[in-house]
Amino acid sequence: MMNKFDDKYIAMAQIWAGNSYCRRRQVGALIVKDKMIISDGYNGTPSGFENICEDENGITKPYVLHAEANAITKVAKSGNSSEGATLYVTAAPCIECSKLIIQAGIKRVVYKDEYRLTDGVDLLRKAGITVEKVD
Repeated sequence: MMNKFDDKYIAMAQIWAGNSYCRRRQVGALIVKDKMIISDGYNGTPSGFENICEDENGITKPYVLHAEANAITKVAKSGNSSEGATLYVTAAPCIECSKLIIQAGIKRVVYKDEYRLTDGVDLLRKAGITVEKVD
């Protein structure tokens, strides 16, 4: 069930996506628990790598991390727990990120844009996670 903060958190995730240096698509994510942002992320290369997401042919490099993966690994490093949290993300999660979301104990995912594949969202629903799309 949507709440009054969903639009605001999605808007914040959209702003956060602007930190991404990826040219093909910029994605932002926030993890919220008890009305507190406990983590954030955007798509990009791992720490210590050059800030270039695409190769010379415009293809995304295989080691680029998605926004959700960055937010989940950041919360793990922080000592916080994402158990029972909500993930706000500007694009529907892929299958790989959906596996991480399930394992991180996130119970709700709110996203803005569709992803070209629906297998990630399908997996989340199969795992009993609430998935909602905002306009």
